[in-house]
Amino acid sequence: MAKRISLKKTITINAPITTVWQALTDPSMIKQYFFGVETTGDWKEGNTIFYKGEWQGKKFESKGKVLQVEDQKMLRHSYWSNMSGLPNRPENYHIITYGLSAENGYTKLNLKEENLADESMKDRSDKLWDTVFDKLKNLVER
Repeated sequence: MAKRISLKKTITINAPITTVWQALTDPSMIKQYFFGVETTGDWKEGNTIFYKGEWQGKKFESKGKVLQVEDQKMLRHSYWSNMSGLPNRPENYHIITYGLSAENGYTKLNLKEENLADESMKDRSDKLWDTVFDKLKNLVER
């Protein structure tokens, strides 16, 4: 099996950590910045989170398991989508980690996405996160 790839991104948001954390975990807020996706499940370690939506005219279903939670500091979960074209097997799940920290009245949000299959998947993911972060920033800075 080829070596898997990781992606890292950081954004600074002019909002308190409590607001950014809520945006990462509240289904009604996730829907507003993450392409209208419906999120169900409880963000507690060991729980499964489900996502449903439509991307570029195609319906998708995704899921993941909450791996680690440190309230308002870190959220780590696995993620697989039928849109990936890869079978629903453990080796095809991405690991997404959000890290939050306060900096001079702002919130610094770090993202790490691990277990990407190849460079083209990393490029697609990079563009997707740019859009998501722009929408998230606009939502919580209002």
